[in-house]
Amino acid sequence: MHILIVDDSRSSLALLGSIVCEIARDEVELCLHPLEALDLCAARQYDLVLVDHVMPEMDGIEFTQALRLRPAYRSVPMIMVTSDIDKAVRIEAIRAGANDFLTKPFDPIELQARVTNLLALRRAQVELANHANQLAREVQRATAHLLAREEEIIWRLARAIEYRDGDTGEHVSRVAQICQVIAEGLGLSAEHARMIYLAAPLHDIGKIGISDAILNKPGKFTPEERAAMREHVNIGARILADADSDLIRTAELIAQSHHERWDGSGYPYRLAGEAIPIEARIVALADVFDALCSERPYKRAWPVNEAYAEIMRCSGTHFDPGCVASFKAQWSQICAIMTQDKLAA
Repeated sequence: MHILIVDDSRSSLALLGSIVCEIARDEVELCLHPLEALDLCAARQYDLVLVDHVMPEMDGIEFTQALRLRPAYRSVPMIMVTSDIDKAVRIEAIRAGANDFLTKPFDPIELQARVTNLLALRRAQVELANHANQLAREVQRATAHLLAREEEIIWRLARAIEYRDGDTGEHVSRVAQICQVIAEGLGLSAEHARMIYLAAPLHDIGKIGISDAILNKPGKFTPEERAAMREHVNIGARILADADSDLIRTAELIAQSHHERWDGSGYPYRLAGEAIPIEARIVALADVFDALCSERPYKRAWPVNEAYAEIMRCSGTHFDPGCVASFKAQWSQICAIMTQDKLAA
């Protein structure tokens, strides 16, 4: 415990200090000037402050008000030492933040009792705060562990889906990274962008309900096959429905709506414009771009510059113009993602 005593009278300051030192095995610091005392409080944390009421430059009430404005001193016990027994003065001091009073001339035993009680209160405050901080750290660690496990499960499930779809899993990784870059370029919060990054890999989870014959067909779909393939968005939404997790709820929005188009010509509900969730609008662009750049059983891989031109061409029809603008502005980062992945392969 660190104790500060502020009094402009040297004799009173010395007496207060000697009495407090007798009872407290703590560090006691004495200060004659209230402005200097405020500087001391800025430099270190005191656990109990005794301040005289009548002082030049700044009286005890003003000092108390100034100290209480500082977050570190909002709950530190403070004793006002005063020779004024006027009730109005005491009420003003209480409003300023004083916890207790000591009337001059003070009784040493009374001073010792008040100091002892307030130091015990402060020790309890510190112990409680330390315990709360420890619990907060434990909760933070546990939460981080749960989030890490949730993320691992999502990535493993997404890669399993991609393997079944005839890919090696890199597609979902690239789409997730591109989504995060676009989201950040749109000005979404870091937390929101991260959520989209983690939810995006599940955008095609409904494909586990589509037959291999359709998924791996090298030629064009018949109308019946195309209708069956489009059903993957509804299957995915049903798989992810009714989740408690914010992440899985976001993934549900994406799975359900990532084939909607800005002009309303998409599926399954022909949503248009901002009626399409922003998460799905972002994933729609990233998914199509990477799919164009990837070789599939039914098509060759497009060169990156051709895929870029296609995204630009479809702005305002297939894709949200705002997402396209962010895609264009962040093009160097997106190129780096595509290049890095190809080099790793």
